[in-house]
Amino acid sequence: MNVIVTGASRGIGKAIAAAFAAEGADLFLCSKNENTLNDTVKELQAAYPKIIIKAKTFDISIKKEAIAFGNWCIDQGKPDILVNNAGTFLPGSIYNEEDGLLENMIETNLYSAYHITRAIVPKMIAVKQGHIFNICSIASLHAYANGGSYSISKFALMGFSKNLREELKPYNIKVTAVYPGAVVTDTWGGYDNSNKRIMEAEDIAAMIVAASKLSPAAVVEDIVLRPQLGDL
Repeated sequence: MNVIVTGASRGIGKAIAAAFAAEGADLFLCSKNENTLNDTVKELQAAYPKIIIKAKTFDISIKKEAIAFGNWCIDQGKPDILVNNAGTFLPGSIYNEEDGLLENMIETNLYSAYHITRAIVPKMIAVKQGHIFNICSIASLHAYANGGSYSISKFALMGFSKNLREELKPYNIKVTAVYPGAVVTDTWGGYDNSNKRIMEAEDIAAMIVAASKLSPAAVVEDIVLRPQLGDL
């Protein structure tokens, strides 16, 4: 099984890559940070020496690089699972956030998934098999203070996921939108989660792997995960 993960060098992306590696999947990874990507590959390869791991640095917020990554993945072999995980968060309010923030959020959180999917999905259509996971956010489901352009981009990614789901039904390609609440990642800086107030990246990864194991007759369309005590 070939699994493609974007934004795979840290956080949720790294956890997803590790979870699929534990299942024996071969991995095709990207990140825009070469050093952290190389470190992730070394770590995973040491832990799972029998699988194939290939990785390449791309800034997929740039259209031509997103397409290039998609084409690179196609050259590696048949894509079975695509996880559009790459994204970024910057806080702000629509009325006073920094100029250009909307473009940044849309390019990173939406366009990257759009262009990579368009590059990869024809191969899935050809064999009538595949599964696409789009890592949205609780911010895709409801507005919140200081969400601004980030929330706009995640609402758009939800719309992308819902349209893609309908379009790919006839080709037996599954589409799952994932909506995590607060998760311990670099976004939270040095947050002390010793009391397990918010989720771990491995929680998200575990649900994605579980959803990927269903029979061809079933698909989990939406995965909503929140901290047990609720959103922060």
